[in-house]
Amino acid sequence: MQGIRAAIVDLDGTMVDTLGDFDVALNNTLKDLGRPAVTHADIERMVGKGSAHLIRSALLHGGLGADEAAALQSEAWTRYQAHYLAINGEHSAVYPGVLEGLAALRARGLPLACLTNKPLDFARPLLQAKGLAGFFAHVFGGDSFARTKPDPLPLIKTCEALGTPPAQTLMVGDSQNDGIAARAAGCPVVLVTYGYNHGDPIAQAPHDRLIGSLAELA
Repeated sequence: MQGIRAAIVDLDGTMVDTLGDFDVALNNTLKDLGRPAVTHADIERMVGKGSAHLIRSALLHGGLGADEAAALQSEAWTRYQAHYLAINGEHSAVYPGVLEGLAALRARGLPLACLTNKPLDFARPLLQAKGLAGFFAHVFGGDSFARTKPDPLPLIKTCEALGTPPAQTLMVGDSQNDGIAARAAGCPVVLVTYGYNHGDPIAQAPHDRLIGSLAELA
């Protein structure tokens, strides 16, 4: 933590276990469209690259070809958005140690930003519902910038909003998206060992440190 002046924290899989929300919203969407359901394990491999990727992955997993999935994408997104907003936060839980970790970062005087690939209209209410919104000076979603993680652009833009150089801005996440983006942006990166990493071992993702709880940042 030497020289760190601000921190950027991911949401899904880092602060909040949202697989239950994804499960309900996505499978209700697939049911509406007459498509096969996906399992909890399937969803865990699919999440992390934004809602459009999640929906497309679920349609393809259900046996549709690329063109057929693309043709259904717009309707699927509309239905998914309605289902997700209706249950946002009801089937999710804050991971142990998150409140302690965020409080410790704030106690050091570090400004915090939440940066997620989740749409901003989903992210803000979730942070509010889980009592986390007050920790963050800024919240940015997957639709806040022209590109999403693992592209470094969102991290660079978030550093600009925080007013700190990337080299002094810690990225805290749970997947290779966070690690790759942080490396490319020039941010130090800490990854949690309990999140969603597309079924791959988190130790293989770029990182400076692995932690089992955000409380270890204290």
